Parts: sequence; C-alpha cells; structure tokens
Amino acid sequence: MRFELYTAEKDDRPVFITGNFNSWNPKDYNFQLKQIDPSGYFIEIEDQLLPDDIEYKFTKGGWENVELDQYGNITPNRKAKKSAGKTSDSVDKWRLNWGPFKEEYYPIAEVISENFYIPQLDRYRKVWALLPYDYHTTDKQYPVLYLQDAQNLFNEGSGFGNWEIDKKLSILAEYGRGDLIIIAIEHGSEERIKEYIFDNDHVANGSEGKKYIRFIADTLKPFVDENYRTKKDRDNTGIGGSSLGALISIYSGFLYPEVYSKLLIFSPSLWVEPNNNFPMMNFRVPFKTKIYLYGGGQEGSKMVKRIHIFEEYLKRWEEKKLFDFEFKTNINPEGTHNEFYWSQEFPRAIEWLFYDNTENPVEVKPQQKSIRN
Repeated sequence: MRFELYTAEKDDRPVFITGNFNSWNPKDYNFQLKQIDPSGYFIEIEDQLLPDDIEYKFTKGGWENVELDQYGNITPNRKAKKSAGKTSDSVDKWRLNWGPFKEEYYPIAEVISENFYIPQLDRYRKVWALLPYDYHTTDKQYPVLYLQDAQNLFNEGSGFGNWEIDKKLSILAEYGRGDLIIIAIEHGSEERIKEYIFDNDHVANGSEGKKYIRFIADTLKPFVDENYRTKKDRDNTGIGGSSLGALISIYSGFLYPEVYSKLLIFSPSLWVEPNNNFPMMNFRVPFKTKIYLYGGGQEGSKMVKRIHIFEEYLKRWEEKKLFDFEFKTNINPEGTHNEFYWSQEFPRAIEWLFYDNTENPVEVKPQQKSIRN
C-alpha cells in the first residue's frame, strides 16, 4: 500500500508513519518516508504488514514532534482500508519539542508555603503545588506526584534551566491526561546534598536522607491530603526527581512502598550506591511498584551501564518476592545530564506511570476550555 503526504511546513526533520501496524512506534526507521520534493513524501508498505483497518499518524520522529492541524491542535488518528491501496494526506503543522503550548491548559501554580516547617530536620522550605488547569471548576480528586528540586522544575530563570513541567502538563491536559497534582519541594541549597543522601557519610558528612524522606511521607503528604482534593491511596501517589533527587526518590519508594506506587527516576546518581545496597521494607505480600527509568548516553561512561545493572537488581528483588516491579527504561543516546532532556522525557514518564499509556495516541478529543470563576 502506498501512503503519500504533502506538508507545506518545511524543515530538515525526517518524516515517519506510525500506527496499529508497528505498535505506534513514532520513530521506526522501517517506516520512514522518502522525500519526493520539498513538500512531498511517500512510503510503500507491504500489504502483509498491515491490518485490514489501518489507523495511523505522521511524526517527525517522536510524539513531541507529531502532526497538528492548521490551528496547532491535536488531530485524531487517520484511518484507511488496506483495500484502498493508496492514501493521500496533508499535514498543516508539526509539533516541535512538544510545543506549541496553550495557556488555557497551564496548571495553576500555588505556593503552599514559603516556609514549610520540616520537623524531622528543624528547618524550613518553600513548597509548591501545581494544580490541574480546571481544579477550581471541578470537584474531582487527583493523583499526586511529589518532585524534588522545585527550583529547576518550572520557574523561568532558574540557574540550570528547567523541566518546564508547567508547559508539559498543559500538553498532557490538552490530550486529556493532565489530571494530576504535582507537589514540588525546593531543595535546601547548601543542605541539598546532605538531604538527598540517605546514609553515606563518605559523600555527605552528616547525611540526612532518612529524615528527609520521613518528612515527605509523614508530614508533607498528610498536609497535602488534608488541604487538596487528592486520591490518598498508594496507587495514586508517586515520587521522583533527577540526579540525587532521583536517588532519594528510590529510597522513598523502597522504604515507603505502602505510600508510593510510582517512581519517576531520571539520571539517578547510582554512583553513590554502586552495589545497589538499597534498604527495603519486607512485607508478606509484595507491593506492585512502577518505575520509569531514564538516562542519557552522553551523561558519562557509566550512567547507562549503572541503570542497566540497577534493572538487573530490580529483577533479582522480584524473584526474591521482595517487590512486584513493573519498570520501563528509556535511554536517549544524545542525552546529557541536564534539565532539557529531563523536560523532554517528563510527558512520556507521566503517561506511562499514571495513565498506563504505551505511547499509543488513542482517539482523544481536545479538552473543553474551562471557565474560571
């Protein structure tokens, strides 16, 4: 079958077709279109590879670079019959690194407290809540994700750039997958390393990670559950971060499996725990825990290797019936150790952790604009 594509928006990115014939892989080089002229592309796919009823989309190498309509809106899956033998389509616009972002879907950023007291450490910290864009016009309850290093998550002008999670949450909301509260805890500047190291005085003299993870589970979470419309159970609670923030989130998940069922682990500082000697709570019935692992191929020679070794330990712990893990690992060969790449990965991690999404852009309708009072 021959698929032809016309697109007026020109750039140098290659074009791919994806659909129910390749598990919705948005960057499958077996399904890269050939370019005929500056605006024209085509691909011929052998009939035996295609179902009778075909659903498909065009991308420029990922869901962050998928096709859009002329107004920048998401498009429904295209549909065709294999018996037609040929299709001719046009694409008006393409996403570029998840953009454009629509302000009407931006989350509502609230400061929970400029000086939230941490009794376990006898110090204070700024804590944020990012609420779904329609939080104040609904009575829904929401799952919650606790994230470390709030300074680098969404505030413009942060020293190292930021994850732009406010923009990424607007994209997820546009797809109907933004029903999520993010609690973002600012790091303690000069106290950061001590708070994010669990128990290793060779790395941080006077490591305070044990007290820090108790603060989130025993003090902050009860406060959040009391003051926001949250789904309080473990199935709807996650924790995560990057680098040392990812490492302390692993400890949180392993020591409080009755609290967290989802771990978002980006570029974890596994060098602190090279032998993977993580303490674990041993329950009679192992808890099911989802872990999204991400690392960049350019983060140093051992980052990807350590992540794969950590995967092997996850499998071993499963065999010992300590945990029931479901994990997904994504390695970006070009990724370096910085916020830009964590930002790119964030929507994929949220979809997989909270929406059981396997990157299949199922039929979705644009969300109705909410009317804020």
